[in-house]
Amino acid sequence: MDNYDDEVYKKAIDKWGINLQIIMMIEEMSELTKVLTKWLRTQSHLLDINIAEEIADVEIMLKQMKYFWVNQNLVDKIKQEKIEKLNIVIENSKGENKEVEP
Repeated sequence: MDNYDDEVYKKAIDKWGINLQIIMMIEEMSELTKVLTKWLRTQSHLLDINIAEEIADVEIMLKQMKYFWVNQNLVDKIKQEKIEKLNIVIENSKGENKEVEP
């Protein structure tokens, strides 16, 4: 995260408060859930831009949450551990495809 981003996240939290930003985080996650569910039903690539927009919104709100509560280095460390665990699961399940058709 660069200084500009941090400054904007701080200004957003200062302006609207953490409680409203938490509500916005929940709303943005809900909107992403909705568009992903719609994609699962339709498999329409016309939704790609909507999905990208909602991912961007969720990432912005998520970064505000990380800025407010936790040390970014801690998040990065935990995320890397989880990625490594995911890779182990993938490697241990080679040849198995558990995807379920919509």
